[in-house]
Amino acid sequence: MSKTQTHNDNIDKEVNRNKVIVKTSVVGIVTNVILASVKAVIGLMANSIAVVLDAVNNLSDALSSIITIVGNKLSRKLPNEKHPLGYGRIEYLTAMVIASIVIYAGITSCVESVKKIIHPEAADYSTVSLVIIAIAVVVKVVLGRYVKSQGERVNSGSLIASGSDALFDAILSLSVLASALIFIFTGLSLEAYVGVLISIFIVKAGFEMLKDTVSDLLGKKNDNELTKQIKSLIRSEEGIHGAYDLVINDYGPEKKLASVHVELPDTMTVADLDSLTRKIEKKVYRETGVILTAIGVYSYNTKDDEAAKIRDTISNKIKSHDWALQMHGFYVDIEAKEMRFDVVIKFGVDAQEALDTIKSEAALLYPDYKIQVSPDIDLG
Repeated sequence: MSKTQTHNDNIDKEVNRNKVIVKTSVVGIVTNVILASVKAVIGLMANSIAVVLDAVNNLSDALSSIITIVGNKLSRKLPNEKHPLGYGRIEYLTAMVIASIVIYAGITSCVESVKKIIHPEAADYSTVSLVIIAIAVVVKVVLGRYVKSQGERVNSGSLIASGSDALFDAILSLSVLASALIFIFTGLSLEAYVGVLISIFIVKAGFEMLKDTVSDLLGKKNDNELTKQIKSLIRSEEGIHGAYDLVINDYGPEKKLASVHVELPDTMTVADLDSLTRKIEKKVYRETGVILTAIGVYSYNTKDDEAAKIRDTISNKIKSHDWALQMHGFYVDIEAKEMRFDVVIKFGVDAQEALDTIKSEAALLYPDYKIQVSPDIDLG
């Protein structure tokens, strides 16, 4: 498959992704507006604060879907001089706005429910209203599963958040139905208390959505499966001894840029290197959709058996420390009496102190050598 064909396939995939997001969001808007309208009427007629708050929650879901469509539209703006990598991260901001709306709805619901606890009013449910609430529970379950599955399919954080919220709503609507049945059969009014419970769940769900989105914006650890796949693709090329320091930068769903270091024999020419790196870039993009923007090079010794012995000695010494997760990029110049290597240091350990320890231990083993040690972090 040519690079042009691969690029066209990715464009088609992006177009299809956008269509799925818009279509799914429209389904969510229509469904939630209908549910909100029906529940509002039932809640007001039955004098039920829990049902009214459930209706408000559905209305906030409809607003979330509208924001999802707007965010998707803005994220598709073409790159320009101000934002050369595009506007893909707007989708994460969209998810943050949705989470904020959910939190606000939850807090408002809690305030109203507490007011009803202080000043209680008896509800009056009809058989029709109970049947409609039960149907609404089923509709919300179906809608939540549909929206969440579509979000996972096209990697849309906003849709996944909306789908998860809808499933929460189904549980909360079920609790409203349960409280209504308890009131009818026992005369015990749990309306306002169920409203508080609904509010707590809504706020909790909102904060979880917000936390996940903030994590995406800050930059989280590489996905293990994707990391393994990319490194495996790189190592499969002849002559590559290892792949390290893979950094994946997320510029929105389906748009990832990455850099990596590869360990190559010290006999390779610049022309060989140029051909190899271009081949790697093409392969990784074709198989994963990740764009390798930079490939750094480590050289490893192939001409001297003594270099291999020194490497093993240093490696064994470093492995004796549980905070030293990996050594790579090792190269030694026997004639110039120089060696250099990188060490992946465990999180929570003082990097400078760790480097000083490693350098002093290496200097004791090889006092005649100039030693250069660079720290690396555990990127996954």
